[in-house]
Amino acid sequence: MKEIRAYVQPHKLSQITMALMEIPGFPGMSIMDCEGFGRERTEHSQDYKPFLVKKRLEIFAPDDLVEIIFETIMRTAHSGHHGDGKVYILDAQEGGRISSGERHKDLS
Repeated sequence: MKEIRAYVQPHKLSQITMALMEIPGFPGMSIMDCEGFGRERTEHSQDYKPFLVKKRLEIFAPDDLVEIIFETIMRTAHSGHHGDGKVYILDAQEGGRISSGERHKDLS
């Protein structure tokens, strides 16, 4: 089980969601609004703020779907401009379903 965490441009979210939903067995995702900056920074003439608005996607997926989900996000979120975002793959050790009280090492 892995967590795929992606920071993407807000205007790309619909395209990314539609592409991910075409993957057989796609497990679903959570979306959050966030702000941040990386090496590239923007400058505002008044009230300087280096933060750019992004959408954060969190997807917990079985190992056999990780590569296709990662590639789908990379391909769909790409515009060729700085600030398209980042995608990370993290190990998910274990978790549980609150509704049933079950605890699992494999959440699929």
